[in-house]
Amino acid sequence: MLIDNIIFWPLYALLWFAIVRYDVHMFQHNSYREERYARWFRGGYKFGRAAIIAALAIVGFINNPVFLGFSAVFMTVIAWRELRTTYKKPIVYTMRVKRLFLTAALFSAAIIGVAAYFVPQYAKATALVILALPIVMLTANLLNKPWEALIARWYYNDAKRILRSMPDLTIIGITGSFGKTSTKHYLYRILSEKYNVLMTPGNFNTTLGVIRTIREYLKPHHQIFIVEMGAKQRGDIKEICDLVNPSIGIVTAVGEMHLETFGSIEGVLKTKFELIEALPTSGLGVINIDSQPIADAHLKHHCNAITYSVENSNADYRATEVNYSPHATSFGVNVKGDVSEGYVTHLVGRGNILNLLAAIAVADELKVPASMQKRAIRQIEQIEHRLSIKTTAAGITIIDDAYNSNPAGAQMALEVLRDFKLKEGGRRIVVTPGFVEMGESQQRNNRILGHHIAASADWAFVVNKVNRDAIVQGLNEREFAAERLVIADSFAEASEKLAQMMISGDVILYENDLPDSFK
Repeated sequence: MLIDNIIFWPLYALLWFAIVRYDVHMFQHNSYREERYARWFRGGYKFGRAAIIAALAIVGFINNPVFLGFSAVFMTVIAWRELRTTYKKPIVYTMRVKRLFLTAALFSAAIIGVAAYFVPQYAKATALVILALPIVMLTANLLNKPWEALIARWYYNDAKRILRSMPDLTIIGITGSFGKTSTKHYLYRILSEKYNVLMTPGNFNTTLGVIRTIREYLKPHHQIFIVEMGAKQRGDIKEICDLVNPSIGIVTAVGEMHLETFGSIEGVLKTKFELIEALPTSGLGVINIDSQPIADAHLKHHCNAITYSVENSNADYRATEVNYSPHATSFGVNVKGDVSEGYVTHLVGRGNILNLLAAIAVADELKVPASMQKRAIRQIEQIEHRLSIKTTAAGITIIDDAYNSNPAGAQMALEVLRDFKLKEGGRRIVVTPGFVEMGESQQRNNRILGHHIAASADWAFVVNKVNRDAIVQGLNEREFAAERLVIADSFAEASEKLAQMMISGDVILYENDLPDSFK
């Protein structure tokens, strides 16, 4: 019995940590929202792993003599596989996560302790049962809820106090189905020519992320605060606006993102425009009317609103004479008939021109001289994973658009690939898993993605299983050559196959990278 315990419980502790860490990681990935986690759980949970653990528990309950051997082997294998797996967005060990782990450990110890006291022969099996499904993590979250609510309210009130202490601070909100992060960075760079500016770092685009930015980074010397606002359901943008009270708002685009939670494109539109509705009557809304759902809506606003576009001649700010060269992009800006020329950037693609137009419109509103704007635009660097371009020592050009996950952005990236000037012998190659979280329109959008790939690429690598049939259907409808289509079950497999065929002069577009919860 002593030997059994010496073997079983250390391995169990390792398995417990591996599984609970995964469950907490996915809970964090879903913004600690039970309803979002529940939707993910139905499609993303590792039921194969859960079945193995449940089977081990059953063997333990019937006191099978081979239980210890089987459990030791499988616990080691499962824990090893889980701990060595890397994720696109790694877990962040915040204080909330640490509290979840502590409560989960205490809860697990209590359950196992009760079983060991009353039915000691079933203690090991009971320990396994609670790991088959995310019972430990969900119970810990339930137990922590009152305490977490008090902590969140204190943080919220502290952030409000800091903002009240800075009445002259200009707050700019940026939201949209795509383009908001790039626009944030470009605007920050341009406004920094004249002002002390703070922007929310990384993907701090939730209420908690904004609160953390205010409490940890906002200082009395800052004059402008740029707040990126993300949303996965109605009310998310309004919640952030109620906290920061922006006076300027940018809506970069409305697309078919997160339709599983928004329900419809109209739901996305209303959510994004919660930012414009939150602006004061003296505020300024800056709106992209190249985004078709916005242009079709013909929305009226209570505040001053200006529009921007690359293609629509009715826009207040419109890009003109856009010229692409291997080293730079030049363009002019038409502001209600008054044309200013001489804008030069190292960025590529129609989407980036749109993002720059939004930044220029806000910079004009805040009286940043055109000369400063042009100097900043010329110096703006590409943002990693957002249509960034680099050339390897082997002469292979990589267009990295891995963070893009929407049809309009993908089309723009494919336009860049299509128009890229190839060296002799080079080929245009796309590597993509398609789009997710689009509800009923997901199959249609991925089929259309196949159409755009066929028109832009010489080779297509379709990664993962979730959208494979739809993308391949779209490729076939445009008579894409079957011998130039490569199917891969994972990005690692696609990379291995790609490495075997790459040659100098190739241009490779990495379009989207599925979240870790999709396979």
